[in-house]
Amino acid sequence: MEWFMLAIAAILEVTWALAMKWSAGFTKVVPSIITFGAYIASALFLAMALKKLPLGTAYAMWTGFGIMGTSVLGVFLFKEELSVSQIICVLLIAIGIIGLKLSGNK
Repeated sequence: MEWFMLAIAAILEVTWALAMKWSAGFTKVVPSIITFGAYIASALFLAMALKKLPLGTAYAMWTGFGIMGTSVLGVFLFKEELSVSQIICVLLIAIGIIGLKLSGNK
């Protein structure tokens, strides 16, 4: 169940980051509200996951999923460009997340 909580926290992290971009510096009300709501919910789900998961593993995975999600969605939703080195670095983060999951930590 803790991995499920961590996955929800990661999805919410990407959600608040995207909403923050759409909020245009908190000048748009609805995306600003979504930003704050998703941020709080993300922290709550991360806190629930941390009841059973090691801090270093859970936090690294939470931020790693956030980096991967916002990088990929930034390309598709905001027409942002990723250089080859940025793509390689995001792939290395993905490999790190897989390694953490497979390393036997619950």
